[in-house]
Amino acid sequence: MLALLLALLQSTGDPTPVYDGRLHRIEVRVPRIDVPSVHIDGVLDEAAWQQAALLTGFTQYRPVDSRPAEDSTEVLAFYGPDAIYFGIRAFEAHGNVVRATLADRDNIDADDKIQILLDTFNDRRRALLFAVNPLGVQQDGVRSEGLAGAAGGQNAGFRFDGVVDLNPDYVYESKGRVTPWGYEVEVRIPFKSLRYQSGATQDWGIQIIRTTQHTGYEDTWAPVVRASASFLIQSGTLKSLTGLRRGLVMDVAPEFTSRLDGAPVSPTSYRYHNIDPELGVNVRWGVTQNLSAAGTVNPDFSQVEADVGQVTVNQRFALFFPEKRPFFLEGLEQFDTPNALIYTRRITSPIVGAKLTGKVGGTAVAYIGSVDDDGGTPRLHPIVNLLRLRRDLGASSTVGLVYTDRIVESAWNRVFGADARVIWKKIWFSEAQFVGSWTKAGSGLGVRAGQLWDVTLYDRTGYSYGNHAELVGISPDFAALSGFVNRVNIVQGRFANRFTWYGKPGAELENATTFILVQPVWHYRDFFKLGSTFEGNINEQWLFTLRGGWGVNANYQNAQQRFDPPDYAGYQVDSAGTLIPFVVPHGRYNLWGGNIGFNTPNRALTLNANVGAGMGVIFAEAAESRGLNAFVGVTWKPTNAVRVDGQWTHQRLTRAADGSWFSTANIPRLKLEYQLTRDIFFRYVGQYTAQQIDALRDSRTGDSLVVRGQFQPRHTDTEFRNDVLFSYRPIPGTVLFFGYGSSLTEPEPFSFGRLTRTGDGFFLKASYLFRM
Repeated sequence: MLALLLALLQSTGDPTPVYDGRLHRIEVRVPRIDVPSVHIDGVLDEAAWQQAALLTGFTQYRPVDSRPAEDSTEVLAFYGPDAIYFGIRAFEAHGNVVRATLADRDNIDADDKIQILLDTFNDRRRALLFAVNPLGVQQDGVRSEGLAGAAGGQNAGFRFDGVVDLNPDYVYESKGRVTPWGYEVEVRIPFKSLRYQSGATQDWGIQIIRTTQHTGYEDTWAPVVRASASFLIQSGTLKSLTGLRRGLVMDVAPEFTSRLDGAPVSPTSYRYHNIDPELGVNVRWGVTQNLSAAGTVNPDFSQVEADVGQVTVNQRFALFFPEKRPFFLEGLEQFDTPNALIYTRRITSPIVGAKLTGKVGGTAVAYIGSVDDDGGTPRLHPIVNLLRLRRDLGASSTVGLVYTDRIVESAWNRVFGADARVIWKKIWFSEAQFVGSWTKAGSGLGVRAGQLWDVTLYDRTGYSYGNHAELVGISPDFAALSGFVNRVNIVQGRFANRFTWYGKPGAELENATTFILVQPVWHYRDFFKLGSTFEGNINEQWLFTLRGGWGVNANYQNAQQRFDPPDYAGYQVDSAGTLIPFVVPHGRYNLWGGNIGFNTPNRALTLNANVGAGMGVIFAEAAESRGLNAFVGVTWKPTNAVRVDGQWTHQRLTRAADGSWFSTANIPRLKLEYQLTRDIFFRYVGQYTAQQIDALRDSRTGDSLVVRGQFQPRHTDTEFRNDVLFSYRPIPGTVLFFGYGSSLTEPEPFSFGRLTRTGDGFFLKASYLFRM
């Protein structure tokens, strides 16, 4: 029946050129149709589709590569003067199992979907991603080789084959429908939304990826093997594209924002401030086909959803939060560097900003300049410049430069570095980075210089075996005030081995992988003196992929931790009213721990959970601890328009010396979404953060600790955050947001009897994209 249907669909018009991926026919000559006359409605019934090139013959990539795909997929492709078109027929032979929901943009990871990767510079390092679910709901971004969201972008899942950044948004059309035999989708991508080469005739890289939720499989059109240091280098090619016309590319998006914020002015009174309306504008100009400039004046840099809570008890270093603000998102991946020397969330609220991104010849160029808000200090406006250059070498290697500076009156910080990534013998790569920083804290003060270096000696990405050897050194005076380097004065080693076993076709266990990781850490100067490590661990992690999309994970580790006397220089012990010096223990060794978790397939109800326990340390007391960690996540989709996400994070620490309680953290979070149409949704997010910490005491005597002359009593921190949002977003750049957010606190966690507001506010944002 399926063969008859295909024959009927292809029975009219000229013979369709067929490019079978399994036969390695992956150099595609896409027909040009000057007047395509295609209506994007999810039905491939126009005459133009009969002339399109046909891409078929998909191969499984995940969880096991090089096997024929279980479900057949056809992708039709042609282009006109101003756009490229794709028609998708995804056949499903297993019954009514297609997963499709009416979701917000980019929120289709739990659905069946098709990804179209267009490498418009044909450099095999970076590709634009255009994805659709069976209803045509869009997901877009950039897939690149190398770094995972280092500049602040949020990586889409933990991958070993490159980076998927879903933050960029592009204007394109798509419409789809579920059919008795699977699903069908039409896609039109205008050239105005793309940056590409300047030649009259050019080749583009292309890859098509199909994700099927009921099996958990990922299939590709051009065959991809896991035993390769590059995913994109294995893509196919669109050959000899000619006469591409973008016309003038000028996007102007004026925006209006208004806020009404409230705050307590005394224990018994609460007051709302004056309404604060703001006008701003964002402009994007396609300088050339391969270079774009953007500017913003008085932009709205607020987020419409709070960051997911993270446990900060016993946390020594700053936590990383992903970038969510629209101005920074386009081209954000071009700012990625090893060790996150650029982190755009260091720019808090610019008054004015400019950005240039693109590619000139074989060199990728990315620049941001801004004048930041004074942060409440009059006339102290930080001036920030961020520059990233990256040059292609050979088929897939690169060399790059980075420069940042941040100036606040007479104080400044400058960072300059170079890096290189070389792929050799197909499955190996080596990488190196060398960076210097220079910091002046103010007038009359000297300049502090620091160094950062990172050398990956080798990384092997084999089919059944892989390894990695890396050393990272950061000197005590290194500072990257425009980046995210949250720890200095260390040298850290990362030495890993990976072993993977694959099940036979139809087996319940499809893939089993173990990672064995050794991470020693030295003080910076001790490393060069061949001194001993002061912390480190040996960790083994197991990942099991079961048939149908189930997953199980487990790991165990043995760690050691010494305590640095300078960190406890301000510590004393209150011994019967007399302050005596605090004696810093040497360290703790053979600290064993482990966890186990699972995830269910993406269905109407999806679960994932993880629980762990083990030995550790309490840094605030320089003492050994026992810990329990747990996480539970639930996603429920009762209809294709309603989504409920819930999660709970729990951590409990006790003292190893006597078993007494030290701290508890609980962070439940609930998100409710109702997608009225593809463009309109309502959302509620509630998150309760509760962290309780006992009074600090000496683990040997039980006496109270005094830190810098102050006792450290038991304390409780609670925040109950609630956010409600109405969103209308027909295309990127045109939005209407109206929302309300409030923060409450109470003395005892989860009692809900004495909640008091610490702040709330209403906000409105409206912008409209004018595309010239």
